[in-house]
Amino acid sequence: MRILLLSTCVLFLMSCGENHTVQGEWIKGTKEDQMEIIEEQFGGFSQTMTEIAYRYQELYWAGQDENWEFADYQLEHIDEALEAGLVRRPEREKAAEHFITFSIPQMEEAIESEDLETFNQSFEQLRIDCRNCHFAEKVPFIDVSIPKLRITPNYIEKEDE
Repeated sequence: MRILLLSTCVLFLMSCGENHTVQGEWIKGTKEDQMEIIEEQFGGFSQTMTEIAYRYQELYWAGQDENWEFADYQLEHIDEALEAGLVRRPEREKAAEHFITFSIPQMEEAIESEDLETFNQSFEQLRIDCRNCHFAEKVPFIDVSIPKLRITPNYIEKEDE
């Protein structure tokens, strides 16, 4: 068993060497050029905001449906997207700090309360925080509103009361 484990580790380490060739015709140039091309493919903070915008809408509708588990899922992924975006663009950390320390924890508490009125109040505060951040980051033309149109199906139907 130890020999198998050791062999697997050696093969893995050998595969991590610098002898790999890049697959595909579109990644050319020096290693530095190739890394720059790959980084560009991951995108900057706009990729992060695209995911957050989607999950923001899903979070809203999950709350309206009182689907607290799905709301929590969306908020968790908003937080993860924000953290991943900060890896790519650490200069955005100051702008994100309010969300990490205040907005997201406040939404977590609202979701845990399982109270629609509390959720809606916290969601409105989240919307305001997003809008304020856009103004501070000099993109006030990116409006943040309460979603009016559901873009994905309702995942769990509410029980008739």
